[in-house]
Amino acid sequence: MIFNSLPADDGFYMPAEYDRHSATIMIFPERPGSWPYEAKAARKAFAQIIANISVSEKVYVIVSDNSYKEAERMLKKEPDVTIKDIIVKDNILLLNIPTDDAWARDTAPTFVKNSEGKVRGINWKFNAWGGDVDGLYAHYEKDDALAPTFCDETRFDYYDAGDFVLEGGSIHSNGKGTVLVTESCLLSKGRNPSMSKEQIEEKLKGYLGAEKIIWLPRGIYNDETNEHVDNVCAFISDNEVVLAWTDDENDPQYEMSLACLKVLLDEGIKVYKLPIPKNPVRVEAKDLEGYVFEEGEDVREASERLAASYVNFYFTNNAVLVPQFGGDNTESDEKAVEILDGLCKPRRVIPIPARDIILGGGNIHCITQQIPKIIG
Repeated sequence: MIFNSLPADDGFYMPAEYDRHSATIMIFPERPGSWPYEAKAARKAFAQIIANISVSEKVYVIVSDNSYKEAERMLKKEPDVTIKDIIVKDNILLLNIPTDDAWARDTAPTFVKNSEGKVRGINWKFNAWGGDVDGLYAHYEKDDALAPTFCDETRFDYYDAGDFVLEGGSIHSNGKGTVLVTESCLLSKGRNPSMSKEQIEEKLKGYLGAEKIIWLPRGIYNDETNEHVDNVCAFISDNEVVLAWTDDENDPQYEMSLACLKVLLDEGIKVYKLPIPKNPVRVEAKDLEGYVFEEGEDVREASERLAASYVNFYFTNNAVLVPQFGGDNTESDEKAVEILDGLCKPRRVIPIPARDIILGGGNIHCITQQIPKIIG
């Protein structure tokens, strides 16, 4: 059933990601302009993430006609030996739905629930992070159709937000009435240019059941989503966050994170600094040779700095999956795991090699979308 009312009016709200899940949605990667060399390395990274999530919850994996057989082989029949022992095959469900890319956080439904444990989806308008203004690819019709199609296929009731453009990576909820966003993203000209900041805020409150919207000024440097909040700041409890940070005043991220810190402290939020990789993660010439870009698609360049951040982790029911970038960032990788391990107990912190994901433009949080625990 499609609801045209507001979730808040019906008693629904967006719970925190660290609350219990029923399942996670992911999309098997294949777009040649995002995933070099036929997505072979990316698929192994996705498979490891799917395996870890499947230990404690179901994983819906969206696959196309082209990728179905390979996804079935990797995830259901012949999993890689390094993850074979932890895959729970019955918890991995393949759904044949066409998509344009693999960013489930932004194209799958955002889910809300009520006090009785009922769960409904939200269908936002998706325009590839900017439409005709600064969108990243020209054709995104299949991505825009994913949320309602998924809800129909899995029999979730959902709300239709009409022409309101929003991506799941641009919002982060504590489940207690507060939602984090960034001004750089939500006020960008390619999203909802006819709406004022106040109007956007009221829209978010109505759909997410929120009482307060905290507007952070910026996100991660060179984040092509116009700086999604999920790459720079994330709730780890009702009133605590981790914030991407650098002490290097010459790094462009320094002033961006400092501006966010000031807002968070003024709001009375407890902030833990989570350092960004010490050495920028960049596109290398050998990576560039593996992409195939279509007309109208944003392209990569050699030495381009990618928006690498450890804040782009994901809570499962029993673990925290943290990106690791390897190479000359081994020390930074280990530090991020150490910090999150101290903050996220009793969940186990699991490091995931993720350079092959960031080459697509996002990371672990960007390719996952949680479905809250359903009661009854």
